[in-house]
Amino acid sequence: MAKFTKKQKEALAKVDASKNYSLEEASKLIKDISYAKFDASVDLAVRLGVDPRKANQMVRGVVSLPHGTGKDVRVLALVTPDREAEAKEAGADYVGLDEYLQKIKEGWTDVDVIVTMPSVMGKLGPLGRILGPRGLMPNPKSGTVTMEIGKAVADVKSGKIDFKVDKYGIIHAGVGKVSFEAEKIRENAQELIQTLVKMKPTASKGIYVKSIYLSSTMSPGISIDIKSVN
Repeated sequence: MAKFTKKQKEALAKVDASKNYSLEEASKLIKDISYAKFDASVDLAVRLGVDPRKANQMVRGVVSLPHGTGKDVRVLALVTPDREAEAKEAGADYVGLDEYLQKIKEGWTDVDVIVTMPSVMGKLGPLGRILGPRGLMPNPKSGTVTMEIGKAVADVKSGKIDFKVDKYGIIHAGVGKVSFEAEKIRENAQELIQTLVKMKPTASKGIYVKSIYLSSTMSPGISIDIKSVN
């Protein structure tokens, strides 16, 4: 049986496992039970009543968090020479094309998001086995394959995140940092949840949002009262 540290025990003692907290309560509590020595990420896990094996029940999209993620997102813009200046001005960390395609082919994936143009996607296809498993393959649905390169880079840098339901029907997404004010954590989480509710597939029957948990790196999860976010 795993042994808990003193701080872990203190954190567990502050969370009533039998209670569903309001999103406002949870956003305050998460700051009080996070004992990591670094600025821990705050994550939201939403279990949906969908069968992700069926195409008409796949939930995938993007959301712009009002207060950003608190994370310095490293962006690679794979663009033709005539669009490089636009990408750099928007804040892309790496800008280029063939040299970065070669680096990826050799195993380099030290970025968080890749933004590119429709005309470049053909060159990225053969790198799917490298980018796919790491969640780095650009996708038109997430706004990372576009002719509006500057806007796409700026959106990602300012807190736009993409999400996709996993094989268990759960959406996992970061909604801030423990250092955020509780109200900012609440508003970010609320924005994601409302976006998910709007995206309910018509093929999904019964209860759509089954459970919501808020947690931080190494903290216990806090169960959210679903009614508090409607």
